Amino acid sequence: MTPDISARRRRDVIDALRRGAVPMNGLDVLAVGLDRFTAATDDDLDRVVGGGSVFKAVRGEYGAGKTFFTRWLAERAKRRGLAASEVQVSETETPLHRMETVYRRLVERLGTEQFVPSAIRPILDGWIFTLEEDVLGAGEVTEDDAEALDRAVGALMERRLSEISRSAPGFSAALRAYRTSAATGDHATAEGLAAWIGGQPHVAAAVRRVAGVKGDLDHFQALNFLQGLLTVLRDSGHPGLLLVLDEVETLQRVRSDARDKALNALRQLVDEVHAGRFPGLYLVITGTPAFFDGPQGVQRLAPLAQRLATDFGSDARWDNPRAVQVRLPGFTIDTLTELGIKVRDLYGSSQVSARVDDAYIGELARAVTGRLGGQVGVAPRIYLKKLIADVFDRVDQYPDFDPRLHYGLTFQMGELTEVEHNAAFADDIDLPL
Repeated sequence: MTPDISARRRRDVIDALRRGAVPMNGLDVLAVGLDRFTAATDDDLDRVVGGGSVFKAVRGEYGAGKTFFTRWLAERAKRRGLAASEVQVSETETPLHRMETVYRRLVERLGTEQFVPSAIRPILDGWIFTLEEDVLGAGEVTEDDAEALDRAVGALMERRLSEISRSAPGFSAALRAYRTSAATGDHATAEGLAAWIGGQPHVAAAVRRVAGVKGDLDHFQALNFLQGLLTVLRDSGHPGLLLVLDEVETLQRVRSDARDKALNALRQLVDEVHAGRFPGLYLVITGTPAFFDGPQGVQRLAPLAQRLATDFGSDARWDNPRAVQVRLPGFTIDTLTELGIKVRDLYGSSQVSARVDDAYIGELARAVTGRLGGQVGVAPRIYLKKLIADVFDRVDQYPDFDPRLHYGLTFQMGELTEVEHNAAFADDIDLPL
């Protein structure tokens, strides 16, 4: 049965899979094997919406679906009104020990159900609008009295920002100046102040002078700015933020001094989430088992290892989805086939549905996995790419195309990731099925 979703959403999902990428949305219609996590993640989201904070570590081998899981979770969070941001940790672009960079990437990738990244300007404008609505709702001033309304909004803003002003006075000062610039139609200054609030470096000195702030954001201010951002989100109608730090296992490949700083920064962040410093924050990190269990990862810092310690038995059926660390079991041939069937139904072509049966989808899943040394966990990305681009698209366009007769599975060196390439037998490359 074809999922009941819009044509645009359907096309976006299929286009991403055709490129070999994880879609940014629409993942609920593709979810396979995530039912076990639904109740626990919904409880976590309820806690965040209620003003609490949550930390979760997600572990899985390559191909287990870590990015898929976090984007599926982000969709669920956005439906509850939360904002969401996905930050790719990397040694050069986003080193974890430089929180000012993490914060900047967070804001750059900040999105809501209504607004795509970066949604910082709509969120700030929504915050100002909410302040005005709250003032008018109190009934003490009218919309016609612009001067009194401005004073009342300013007073309410000061009360809302009082706590932030103590820890991040620059954040508060920039917000005040942003409101003034937006109200007077000085859009260039407002844009520059929004960039500074978002942690962007090299904002023009003339813009910073309007707010009375100096310099760029540093590591220690970044966490204070995160507190301020959560306050603005809450006051603008978004009860919290889901922040995903993806591919944290890249820390294993950096210099030892940078790795130690990053692990300690992560430990500090986890502690402050648990201490309630960031009400409305749902922090998720993803990594491979080697990162969580190996000597170059979490185990290198004993306090962090203790905080993330989770007892996994040999049978994943009894894993506790409420634990601080959860593992994704990865795909089997059966679940890979199930995913392929879901994608066929989502593709929405009567020709494809009629001429590509479940049995063939399973055959292709086994063939791709076989070419990758039998490693099912490595197969999903390239399997879906081949299924859509080489099979579904051709069946949809050519009435005489029969995949069993006219299609032979081949891998090109350039289309495989390093992990996929290493899994494939060298003498199988470019040979037909």
